[in-house]
Order: sequence, then structure tokens, then C-alpha cells
Amino acid sequence: MTAPFPRRVLVVIPAWNEQDALPGVLAEVDETVADADILVVNDGSTDRTSAVARRCGVPVLDLPINLGVGGAMRAGFKYAQRHGYDVVVQLDADGQHDPRDVPRLVDLLMQEDADLVIGARFAGLGTYSARGPRRWAMRGLSFVLSRVTGTRLTDSTSGFKAAGPRAIALFAPTYPAEYLGDTIESLVLAARAKLRVRQMPVEMRARAGGIPSHNPVRASLFLLRAVLALLIALSRPAAGFPLAEDA
Repeated sequence: MTAPFPRRVLVVIPAWNEQDALPGVLAEVDETVADADILVVNDGSTDRTSAVARRCGVPVLDLPINLGVGGAMRAGFKYAQRHGYDVVVQLDADGQHDPRDVPRLVDLLMQEDADLVIGARFAGLGTYSARGPRRWAMRGLSFVLSRVTGTRLTDSTSGFKAAGPRAIALFAPTYPAEYLGDTIESLVLAARAKLRVRQMPVEMRARAGGIPSHNPVRASLFLLRAVLALLIALSRPAAGFPLAEDA
């Protein structure tokens, strides 16, 4: 049992064809993070993802087409803003993120007076690893983005994050929906809006079901796409990024 959150917390779960893993994930979140609300964003699934979530008694946003994680999370941030939530935690629907880490992310967000806390896979916990081009890309991206954000990052492509009020206000209208934009470009956006970014070590788990988003062919293209995504994000004029104070 965890201590009650002093803020209203919404766990947003973007889900694309996760009918098999989702029930277990929702049950675990409900059991371990009882003081948080849950929202499933059904990202244009072709299976029974939406029906499964509704059967579990969880609110669902149904996107008419597959927009990717960025588009799903922008919808989640808009929902959180409209309903007055103070913290949004992004959690994968495949069971790889441990819901028991959600309170730790929220606690660090408050203790560090941070705006965005990343659950880092390569920060000393667990045995999760990446190989080949993905590993090179992740290391290079983390090196550059550590300097952009002004904090040491070891996992700049993690999808396990907690966002505070200023980040919610910034991301609701602007969260990047392009490939890798939800990770790489969102960090550039946060840095240029002068948000405080931190990371916390977490341990990844095996998928509980569904199909992995990366196959060997996609992995071989990850390096090129990641570099292009970073270059595009950094090439945008700083004037195009709103300050968090104005968000």
C-alpha cells in the first residue's frame, strides 16, 4: 500500500492492439496505484482493446486512426488538462513498465521540484539492454540530450514518464506526434520551455502480450531515424517553442 498522492494523478496508457496484455496491466495499476485515476487511449486498434478496457471499468479515449504514441499522449494530456489533473504518468500497455514505480516517479517529481521525470532503463537497475544500431543511437541521443536538458540522461527514448502541471500545460497543445517525437522532440521541447527534467532508474519487464514494435528491420533503421528526429528537433527556431510560464 502506498501513501496517498498529494496531487491528482492520471495514469495514461496509450494502447494499440493490446487486448491480451491490457487486462493484467489495468488490474496491476488499480492494485498498486490506488490513488491515481486511469485513462486508456485506444490508438486506432483493430482488435478488442477498447472493449477490454471498458469492461475493466476504465475510461477510454478512442482515436479513429492509429496516430502513434505521440498522438495518443497528446490526447491524454488534453484530457488531463481539461479535467484538472496535476500529474500525468505515461505507462505502456504491454506490461513492460512496473506500476509499482509510478509512486516513485511522482515522489521524485515533487521532491526535485521537477516538471518531467523519466523512468530510465539504463541507469543501474535490471538487465534490459539494446544491441547494434539501437544501442548506438540511444547512447548518442542520451549524450546530446543530456546537454540540451542540462541533466544527465541515460535513456532518452523511454516511454515511462511523469509530467507535472507545467509540462501538462505545455504538452497538451504541442506534444510531438511524429516518429520518436514523443521521446526525442518532447525533451527538446521541454528544455526550450525551461522545464526541469530528471530521471529515475527503473527495471523493465518482459512483454505480457501483443506484438513488439521493433523487429530486426526496424531496428536497423532506428539509428538513421533517431538522428534525423534529433536534427529536426534541434533545427527548429527556439522562438517556435513556448515558454512553460506562458503555457
